[in-house]
Amino acid sequence: MDLETVDKLLTTTRSVRKRLDLERPVEPALIEDCVRISLQAPTGSNQQGWRVVVVTDADKRAAIADIYRRGFDAYMAMNEASPVTYPSGDLRGEQQPRVLDSSTHLTRHLHQVPVMVLYCIKGRLEDMPPVVQASSFGSVLPAAWSFMLAARARGLGSAWTTIHLFEEKVVAELLGIPDNFTQAVLLPVAYFTGEDFKPAKRIDAGEFTYWDSWGRTR
Repeated sequence: MDLETVDKLLTTTRSVRKRLDLERPVEPALIEDCVRISLQAPTGSNQQGWRVVVVTDADKRAAIADIYRRGFDAYMAMNEASPVTYPSGDLRGEQQPRVLDSSTHLTRHLHQVPVMVLYCIKGRLEDMPPVVQASSFGSVLPAAWSFMLAARARGLGSAWTTIHLFEEKVVAELLGIPDNFTQAVLLPVAYFTGEDFKPAKRIDAGEFTYWDSWGRTR
């Protein structure tokens, strides 16, 4: 494999919010290609219990956007009540204002994004033991990430978001998702503006990688 190309794809697939092209339509065949590729991802016990709901209908996109805005307000209220704080100089704290700004932008314009893609997995996981939850989410989340990678390679941007799950049942009713399926992620999808993306600023991997026992770094 061309590792330079592969590494670039893996390190520059961003959650795109401000740079989604809200005017340019996305061809259905392109979405179908990305979904087909994504379903090559690992699946626990080969169950292939995933389902993918693609939303292009303007009225349904507007309804989901309204739900999302309410969820975003609830999320912000939770943050204000129990704010996440970082030590002075922590990279994550420095990035928070920019992340909040782009998240707010997406919330305001979500109804204009031409395609929404929801990944779901068969089963309700609320009361399941950890092994079942891990296996189920481990079957659907890699597929959704593979969709983002395939989209990025084709000039499409997407954003990983779960804010709609504040009202999961309302979204399920809107889209006809059966009661025995769990929604895992919502991906707004559009062509992106600008030329390219850079790797995100991250804390060095060595700080988060432990060898043989928790907290033991190299």
